[in-house]
Amino acid sequence: MAQKATIYKVELSVSDMDRHYYETHKLTVAKHPSETDERLMVRLLAFALNASEQLEFSRGLSTDDEPDLWEKSLSGETELWVTLGLPSEKIVRQSCGKAKEVIIYSYGGRTAEVWWDKIKNSTTRFENLKVINMAEAETSKLAQQANRSMKLQVNIQEGDLMVSVDDSIVYVTPVTWKDNGR
Repeated sequence: MAQKATIYKVELSVSDMDRHYYETHKLTVAKHPSETDERLMVRLLAFALNASEQLEFSRGLSTDDEPDLWEKSLSGETELWVTLGLPSEKIVRQSCGKAKEVIIYSYGGRTAEVWWDKIKNSTTRFENLKVINMAEAETSKLAQQANRSMKLQVNIQEGDLMVSVDDSIVYVTPVTWKDNGR
């Protein structure tokens, strides 16, 4: 019998001084049985970094042709495509053809560095692609904070994140490996 997703209730307050975006999102997040706490928390950070009224979680891990997060226009075009992890070169190419802007949030320490060294030269032609890496030490600390009912406060200033989960604070400094020129 297949395992079912675990439901997380998250109150995510975003204070993004870089984009002047200040909003609280009440989210119901389904954690796939194969998804780690670290990936779940990176997914929530990706949401905070790109938060808008139109941003939403897709079916994620359960489908191959959808990102983890996306934002669609009123006419149905994909404006923003957000993927987590270390996608193959083929998936990167397909994603860049489906959306106006694509952001990959990689994590995993040395494994992410090896992945990027392998595919970075093939990504130079994609002007709509941005690749951002999160340090393993920081995402591991975030994973320890995951629980089924969370209140997260994410403060973003000059690209740095201060993430408050209940009584603990984790600092995350994403590093841009490829910028789309924006």
